[in-house]
Amino acid sequence: MLVQVNWTNNKYDYVEDFMLDSLIEAGGVARFLRSSGWVTIGVDPVRSTPPTVDLSGSERRSTDQTSGCS
Repeated sequence: MLVQVNWTNNKYDYVEDFMLDSLIEAGGVARFLRSSGWVTIGVDPVRSTPPTVDLSGSERRSTDQTSGCS
């Protein structure tokens, strides 16, 4: 599906929806059009990539296979 965007150079264009996230992250998109109206990057809420989870801490689950369930 095509999404209308307003580039940071104030020109308008259409891009494929699957490209929108990477274009926003690259800083090229100033606004894009949703069915509810224009979304301004940095002002209006937009979906984003979930934060990376740091799994480097110590293991807290029990590794004892003999306790618990029978």
